[in-house]
Amino acid sequence: MIPNFAAVPLRDCPAESTAIDPSTGGSSSDVPLTPPNESVSQAASAIETDESISIRSIYTADDLVGLDHLDSLPGAVPFLRGPHQTMYRERPWTIRQYAGFSTAEDSNAFFRRNVAAGQRGLSVAFDLATHRGYDSDHPRVAGDVGMAGVAIDSIEDMRILFQDIPLDKMSVSMTMNGAVLPIMAMYLVAAEEQGVQASQLMGTIQNDILKEFLVRNTYIYPPEASMRIVADILHYTTERMPRFNSISISGYHMQEAGATADLELAYTLSDGLEYIRAGVNAGLHVDQFCPRFSFFWGVGMDYFMEVAKLRAARLMWAEIVKTFGPNNPKSMCLRAHCQTSGYSLVAQDVYNNAMRTCIEAMAATHGHTQSLHTNAIDEAFALPSDFSARIARNTQLFLQHETDTCKVVDAWGGSYFVERLTRDLVARAQTHIDEIEAAGGMTKAIQLGIPRQRIEQAATRAQMNVESGATAVIGLNRYCLPSQDEFRVRKIDNAAVLQNQVDRLQRLRAERDPVELQQSLAALRHAASGSQTNLLACAVDAARARATVGEISDALESVYGRYSAPARVVRGIYSSGAKHGDDFSAARQRVAEYTNAAGQAPRILVAKMGQDGHDRGQKVIASALADVGFDVEIGPLFQTAEETADAAIKQNVQMIGVSSLTANHLTLVPKLRAELVRRGHSRMMIVVGGVVPPQDHEVLYEAGATAIFGPGTKIADAASVLIEQLESSLADVPHTRADANPVSR
Repeated sequence: MIPNFAAVPLRDCPAESTAIDPSTGGSSSDVPLTPPNESVSQAASAIETDESISIRSIYTADDLVGLDHLDSLPGAVPFLRGPHQTMYRERPWTIRQYAGFSTAEDSNAFFRRNVAAGQRGLSVAFDLATHRGYDSDHPRVAGDVGMAGVAIDSIEDMRILFQDIPLDKMSVSMTMNGAVLPIMAMYLVAAEEQGVQASQLMGTIQNDILKEFLVRNTYIYPPEASMRIVADILHYTTERMPRFNSISISGYHMQEAGATADLELAYTLSDGLEYIRAGVNAGLHVDQFCPRFSFFWGVGMDYFMEVAKLRAARLMWAEIVKTFGPNNPKSMCLRAHCQTSGYSLVAQDVYNNAMRTCIEAMAATHGHTQSLHTNAIDEAFALPSDFSARIARNTQLFLQHETDTCKVVDAWGGSYFVERLTRDLVARAQTHIDEIEAAGGMTKAIQLGIPRQRIEQAATRAQMNVESGATAVIGLNRYCLPSQDEFRVRKIDNAAVLQNQVDRLQRLRAERDPVELQQSLAALRHAASGSQTNLLACAVDAARARATVGEISDALESVYGRYSAPARVVRGIYSSGAKHGDDFSAARQRVAEYTNAAGQAPRILVAKMGQDGHDRGQKVIASALADVGFDVEIGPLFQTAEETADAAIKQNVQMIGVSSLTANHLTLVPKLRAELVRRGHSRMMIVVGGVVPPQDHEVLYEAGATAIFGPGTKIADAASVLIEQLESSLADVPHTRADANPVSR
């Protein structure tokens, strides 16, 4: 999905376009042609990518000199040309649509419909309360229950989720990291109840906690304790689940957080290297678990770069694993799942997103993914509807059945450009891996803040490039057309979902054996305290005793504690690229004038409420506003409305910027306003940004919001609107609504 709080800025666009020149935006008759006498040297001038790789317009056989992988074959080490000998000719990639719809009942119905329509694998999206190890009735998560995935509180929910889905025949992928122990345990018990043994289960558990500390932030415990959990799951699945992938090492969320291809490649492989070390330290040989590792990559709009990234990943992974002395070649084979980019989707002219997703899906398949999720066109501002999900799924069916994608094993093998780009990307990524290794490996590098800082810098540069027009986004900063009719979006009744979950939890707690429950939780705490007993085995016993996700998580938290990452603002990057733009200069001048008149810079707290850990938008908007001249406080993640109001009052800010990505704004913004009023700070303004459907605007205004910045808002425009609001406050003029969402303008 689009990042939070004015995450992708909008260039001023003409209201209408006719025939357009790709280079100038003028009439197609004005397209400049390359002069026939243009020299090769002129044509070969280089363009530098965001990965600091020089791209020339002409590549020749000379670019292949020194590349030692050209004679390799698909299905053979180093697997650069594909992990399997016949690739899609024998078996196309798995269509695996990632989904979770509020309740286990709704999600189960969706899964069964998709299986009937040709989907061969299930990918489960859990809500944020579940990710963070809270039961649905916990006071911190009221606004998040069922809003961005399915709520799973206990074995009762898990049983319903997979009802009439034979778990011995269906591959199941679960994106879960923080609360991985209770979720994995409940999946195993649900299978038991179907009569399916652990050895029969197929699928993947993400179990990639290092990525959470880097970007996505749905961690629970500190890094060292979290790595103990990873190792125990690795050990359990190696011994008992030979068909199940114990880790899906994810670069996708790094790309969505702003990482360039070289950073995504390097940090994902560095995470994998850390997990190999964890397995070896747990007493396993690399051949016992590495063949069941899988990887999860984001695929964006730089088609050739994405193809090269997947090829480079297989080459580099083979070299990394080789250092551990594998005897089985499959240990060195990188198998991949891919998902098209959410960040590339825009809320303006949303039907164009179908083309973006198709291009990205082509890159994933031409780079040899083993399974693929294609995003829906409306995910720029809402959860996908059935209408849009069908288009997304059918995109893959078209590629499999109506194109020649599956007819050749390695279409880009030997390409002058793609092979050279692959090599150059390997070289760039290796510099980042070397930096991580010099810090002592990924766990220590995370504690030092190295990878997070690099990604945040890249995200801020990307923001600046879109706003300046250096990066073209059709319909957003070039070739803009009038907005189409309002797009119908999926609405979630948070109150109804929450009540359903609370009722089920109450029944569960009344019916289970409390003695058996407490014994199982005590055994889990003992294992976490230093016992060599496997944590997943203990969690399975607790799930059988009908312990909830929250109770299992609390038992571990009582030993490990709950981790909190520091928040900081990257300064100077946004202004370094945007300072030549008139709009940026005008915004900065206006802020300076306000500061002179008021005697202090405008003060804003950029806050994240609820359990959403996606903080790219929060960080980027905070950094940009600081560069414009605001005095910015950035709040920690996972705050309640009460905690946010507390922080705003203590820090003496004039306004709170609420960054929302997962539709919890309808619950939490009214709570925040009520808290400010209750504490006597009714004049403190609330502005809202991020994934906010136009249909929600009136509700938010009635709840006390004074400005709304939807996807596509330009940061300079947002800054000017905020100053207008503050000037009205200085003049004691009642606040007026300010809607900076170009969709509804």
